[in-house]
Amino acid sequence: MTPISPASPLWLYFLLVAGIIALPGMDMAFVLASALTGGRRAGLAAVSGLVAGGWIHVAMGALGVGLLLQAAPGLFGALLVAGAAYVAWIGWSLLRSGAALGEQSTSGRPARATFGRAIATCLLNPKAYLFTLAVFPQFLRADAGSIASQVLAMAAITSATQVAIYGSLALAAGRARHWLRGNPATQRRLGRGVGALLVLAAAWTAAQGLLLR
Repeated sequence: MTPISPASPLWLYFLLVAGIIALPGMDMAFVLASALTGGRRAGLAAVSGLVAGGWIHVAMGALGVGLLLQAAPGLFGALLVAGAAYVAWIGWSLLRSGAALGEQSTSGRPARATFGRAIATCLLNPKAYLFTLAVFPQFLRADAGSIASQVLAMAAITSATQVAIYGSLALAAGRARHWLRGNPATQRRLGRGVGALLVLAAAWTAAQGLLLR
């Protein structure tokens, strides 16, 4: 494999992806909520689901679903509103609960359930669709070899960056959850703060969706 040079489009792609993933949003808030309520295992299950969702986005883009959404802004707007409603429901569940994060345990919820919810969150995240439509194609070059190989390489870079950033967040939040166990009041405040973050992200997403309808 040819090493990535500072002038390589893949290197520039990595920097751009890292910046986008590091921005707070629906995916990051879901990882944080999962790790704080269910511990490290739930947080990593959420990260795995987001990575899987990212690959589905790539596949849908390759099949032209992304272009269909771009050609039908109303349909895209409806997708944003649906995603916002789903995330708002998760956030509201945390906001309205008087229980501490430790009592919001996902011990009764298998990791595969968190994994599935993470995939749904990713697939309903407008940022992922905008990225697939507006950014991803800019780095595909006809003179750089097989388009399929380029798509796979960029998808792999995206996944690795998600694992690094979201995984670090999940591990840190999982440790913080253990540290917070002795302070239920702080847990409640933090849980409601995470819930508010999810609701605010959902409100912003819904506003964008309504503008496109």
